[in-house]
Amino acid sequence: MFKLGLIINPIGGVGGSVALKGSDNMVEQALALGAELKANARTQAALTVLLPYKNDIEIYTANNQMGEQAAKALGFEVKLIYQTDSETTQAEDTEKALLALLSAHVDIILFAGGDGTARNIASVISKNVENNEYPQVPVLGIPAGCKIHSGVYAITPTAAGRVVELMLTKQLVTLTEGDVMDIDESLFRQGIVKAKRFGEMQIPSELRYVQAVKSGGKESDELVLQDISEEVIAKMVDNEDNLFIIGSGSTTDFLMHELGLESTLLGVDLVQNQCLMANDVTESILWQQLMIAKGANKNVNLVITLIGGQGHIFGRGNQQLSPRIIRYIINQPCGKENVIIIATKTKLTQLNNKPLICDTGDNELDQLLSGFMPITTGYKDQVLYPVSSPL
Repeated sequence: MFKLGLIINPIGGVGGSVALKGSDNMVEQALALGAELKANARTQAALTVLLPYKNDIEIYTANNQMGEQAAKALGFEVKLIYQTDSETTQAEDTEKALLALLSAHVDIILFAGGDGTARNIASVISKNVENNEYPQVPVLGIPAGCKIHSGVYAITPTAAGRVVELMLTKQLVTLTEGDVMDIDESLFRQGIVKAKRFGEMQIPSELRYVQAVKSGGKESDELVLQDISEEVIAKMVDNEDNLFIIGSGSTTDFLMHELGLESTLLGVDLVQNQCLMANDVTESILWQQLMIAKGANKNVNLVITLIGGQGHIFGRGNQQLSPRIIRYIINQPCGKENVIIIATKTKLTQLNNKPLICDTGDNELDQLLSGFMPITTGYKDQVLYPVSSPL
């Protein structure tokens, strides 16, 4: 079941129709002038696109006009994760609802509002990234504000629904960083636009198969693998004390050669501080190393690739990665983000929309690993791709 997070700022854009050029601190005045609340209607325009997939979606949201009403009116299954008594919600409501959605581990979060709402969302996301409390979740804005300067919104409400539809139909959805911008509304009302950047958030962008390094319209494998390796090595530099488990396969083998390290093509290697710790380790030795890392309070990352044409990421050629090994890795802070899956987009498209497969031998773990996971496909280039159990 696809878990869609939804937050609506009911007063988003309320000042627009009455020429107040914003909603900040202007709600009562706008309503007194006859303004109508339109954020819910715009959200329903986005959700309408998803009606054909209604039976495959659970919408996690807050009560009343923060999401419940819009979703139930269209017949979606709704799970309430936050309650507010206020009809004109505050920034605090948006932030608390977002925290509840992060703890629910939804697949994506749609939010409706303007740049002020985006700032509220970004502030919580930023703190979460710093504290590593919950895995990072992509977000996307449904434009419902008076001013939309931020790069985290779809171009229309319908477009927001289309992006989610791409995920539901198991197409490649590129992840990128969108800037959160806002302007000084008091100056804006004087005709002065003064925008300021308040951060960035991970968003799903439009479907994009072709990246910058190309040869004749196709991926140049060596250049793409170099890009992928550069991204993983950058993570190693940023997390130099982490223990990196490098799984089997030709893509991970290329990474090891880029590091200048001996590789076990059909085995599992250990790397720390970009230095080789051990080659071709067994499950028991790997577990011992995890316990050593735990005692030293060091995080562990797993770098794996998929079997071309089949899509298996666990259970084929890497049985050293046993259920207890995998559980340890994903039970650390950041959860499944500790698993770094690397693959070229060519390799992913050859799966013909089939999901990646987890066949660990532990059905509960396979289900836990299921859902959308980011796949590193280049330098600062990721796509969301579905992962499924073999059942």
